[in-house]
Amino acid sequence: MLQIKHLTVTHTKDLRTITDDLTFSLRPHDKAAVIGEEGNGKSTLLKLIYDSRLTDGYCEYSGDIIKSDHIGYLSQELTARQRGMTAYEFFCETENFYNSTPAELAQIARELGLSGDIFYSDQIIGTLSGGESIKLRLAALMMSRSDLLLLDEPSNDLDMEALEWLERFINTADVPVLFVSHDETLLEHTANVIIHLEQVRRKTRPMHTVNRCGYCEYVERRAASRAHQTQMACKEQAEYEKQQAKFRQIQSRVEHEQNVISRADPHGGQLLKKKMAAVKSMERRFAREHENMTQLPETEDEIFVRFDPSITAPKGKTILDLHLDALQNEGGIVGRDIHLHVAGGEKVCIVGPNGCGKTTLLRHIANILLPRTDLKVAYMPQNYAEGMDFSLTPVQFLSRIGDKDELTQIRTYLGSMRYTPDEMQHPIGALSGGQKAKLYFIAMNLDHCDMLLLDEPTRNFSPLSGPIIRRALCEFGGTIIAVSHDRKFIDEVCGKQFFICNQY
Repeated sequence: MLQIKHLTVTHTKDLRTITDDLTFSLRPHDKAAVIGEEGNGKSTLLKLIYDSRLTDGYCEYSGDIIKSDHIGYLSQELTARQRGMTAYEFFCETENFYNSTPAELAQIARELGLSGDIFYSDQIIGTLSGGESIKLRLAALMMSRSDLLLLDEPSNDLDMEALEWLERFINTADVPVLFVSHDETLLEHTANVIIHLEQVRRKTRPMHTVNRCGYCEYVERRAASRAHQTQMACKEQAEYEKQQAKFRQIQSRVEHEQNVISRADPHGGQLLKKKMAAVKSMERRFAREHENMTQLPETEDEIFVRFDPSITAPKGKTILDLHLDALQNEGGIVGRDIHLHVAGGEKVCIVGPNGCGKTTLLRHIANILLPRTDLKVAYMPQNYAEGMDFSLTPVQFLSRIGDKDELTQIRTYLGSMRYTPDEMQHPIGALSGGQKAKLYFIAMNLDHCDMLLLDEPTRNFSPLSGPIIRRALCEFGGTIIAVSHDRKFIDEVCGKQFFICNQY
């Protein structure tokens, strides 16, 4: 179904190797999850497998990709052309659309929670919510009847019901599924193969691990292996240092005896030469043993995120008391009779099915709170382009006054989020979604915000970075209003949920 042999991928811009000699194969019922930090080449790997032309201009590769002729691919983003299409135009270009019976189309729509007439709708895809757009593309994938499925962030923006459907879809697929996801719950419930891409030594050396096990087991194995290797390396290093201390004493004594021996004692000189030869032999043996000692584990450094502990919100103070008879976006009214009260220090998550107006509501709240002078408000939109100029570098985006001290602080924060010096100078538009998300979190810290409005804040963080982000938001002393479908984020961070129902 899929064989990858000795695959090496290199970025053409900075000549950074993303993967080196990666080899794995997938069997019919394998559900393989590609995990790793932002910018480590997960999406690039899927693009190469599907169609290497998608990576032209920014990477080169060597090695063999042996694959099925009939591949279903869900990209992370829609193209500009697709965003401008109507739903009907989109499906007209979908393989097997015309071969699907009305009953089959109705079944697909029902499973995904889509309206039955969506396949013939003249609604522009770019006006759909993020979750509705993903569902549309998943529907097209179901029609494709592929021999191999490649899914790049399939859970992004899906509501709870659709997430549960996606888990069933992956688990019951009778073809191999290779997917990238940051949703830890999805990984825990579906993956039986883990492909972990890492960049160590300040992103100068790629590493990969391929394990045939579930995600939880992989994380436990990895932690146990790292702990054991660290313990062994520290123990051997301590023993080596004791050994070296004794060796230096012997070497120093022999050297002293050589310096003070009388020339009138040739026999003693011969003995000391033999002693020094033995010392040199011992030194060479110790050097060989040191080369074979257990090394500290080489793993990718974790990101560091921590909000200023002095940030607090007055408990009980009314931050927001919102009453809306109707909530409206470009497509019309999406909600009615909305009442939301948020007090200082509360962490509230707005939840509900796709298309019910969660993002529209958060934008409305942002328009109310951002002008407030008694709050320092940060707004992280779902579409990062709403708040970022992609032509700027990360340093330029974060800079407020541009003096030396500020720039030093910015570079320190970027380093704590595992940006390389080169990446700090790349235009934001060339960065991965996770790297863009990190910039919002750094800006929140630099601006000492006490009110965070977050639209899907964890959607682009790796599953190994997710717990760190959630812990930082749990410890944040201010107020949070978020939109999220991340089940772990909702359970661990948010003490209050506000549920919106679909209007129709």
